[in-house]
Amino acid sequence: MFDFDQWIDRRPTRALKWLKYEGTNILPMWVADTEFKAPPAVIEALSERVEHGIFGYSRPTPALTELIITRLRERYGWHIEADWLVYMPGVVPALNLACQTFSEPGSNILMPKPIYYPFLHAPGFHGRKAAHVEMVEKDGRWLLDLESLERQAKDSDLLLFCNPHNPGGTIYTREELQAINDIAKRHNLVVCSDEIHCDLLLDEGKSHVPYAAIDEDAADRSIILMAPSKTFNIAGLCCSFAVVPNPELRTRFIRAARGIMADVNLLGFVAAEAAYADGEEWLQAQLDYLRQNRDLLVERLNGVPGVRVLCPEATYLAWIDISGLELDDPIGFFEQAGVGLSPGGQFGGSDFVRLNFGCPRAMLDEALHRMVAAINSR
Repeated sequence: MFDFDQWIDRRPTRALKWLKYEGTNILPMWVADTEFKAPPAVIEALSERVEHGIFGYSRPTPALTELIITRLRERYGWHIEADWLVYMPGVVPALNLACQTFSEPGSNILMPKPIYYPFLHAPGFHGRKAAHVEMVEKDGRWLLDLESLERQAKDSDLLLFCNPHNPGGTIYTREELQAINDIAKRHNLVVCSDEIHCDLLLDEGKSHVPYAAIDEDAADRSIILMAPSKTFNIAGLCCSFAVVPNPELRTRFIRAARGIMADVNLLGFVAAEAAYADGEEWLQAQLDYLRQNRDLLVERLNGVPGVRVLCPEATYLAWIDISGLELDDPIGFFEQAGVGLSPGGQFGGSDFVRLNFGCPRAMLDEALHRMVAAINSR
């Protein structure tokens, strides 16, 4: 019913991912959007709204708010209230707003490392300092070093967190989140958790636990950032939301956004509502396809000397250890081979590269073929 094998030419659309390598034969596997058409229900809803012809200022419908409330309750067992929701034009702006709102100038803001690169830049944009908590490998998964978190928490106001983890793909368990919150509680940290990949769980039988759903204390100190954008490939429509249970934190967050944060555009609201209302069948089909892509990638790359990748539990992103190759310029090396990857140093891991496998299998197969051939011919 849904053709994820279709290879659609995005080059005429000025797509950021493809524009970087315009005029070359390099396959872009870097920016975290997929090569899949959005769900038919989303395309249909957008077409109907465009046909209306008037695109003035807009607000979310009560139906969208109710869809989010129901989704969080049914998928994650998290019961939220409508007034906890704060609609935002993106998770990255909301992340930066949290830095400005819940920390003092000159203070430390804690975050795991490696981490999605806007985390690393955000503190400096607001006159704060980034304090890094190293990620450690344990039983084939990337986890926070809790001893490092404990040491640094006493000198910080805010913890930025990413669950599931980007770029490592970890789905944190309730017990792992509880251990993090125990430290946050001892040191009175506000926690801003980016959970934009929460619907993209590839390990069947595992479930996402929102940070604020751990217990009452976690809810009281957290700002949870979510969006339909990665799940349904509608990132360019810029519709996200924060869930802020604590009324004091929520009031501060909303006040800080005034006059600075743009409203969500009306097509973003339309797409989000259609995706949450009628996109589930498409999502499940996409997850099946992504699991097969992931398994292909892990199998192919882990057989190459000097390369190692832990099997991501979530997201469509692979965090690939290439330290054994001892490359002076990893990105340049793979671009020469015809594959455009994200540099690991951008995320805080210079011995790694990140690969987006949210694409038709033929594209992934060709990218892996090029990478392996280039490594083997060194």
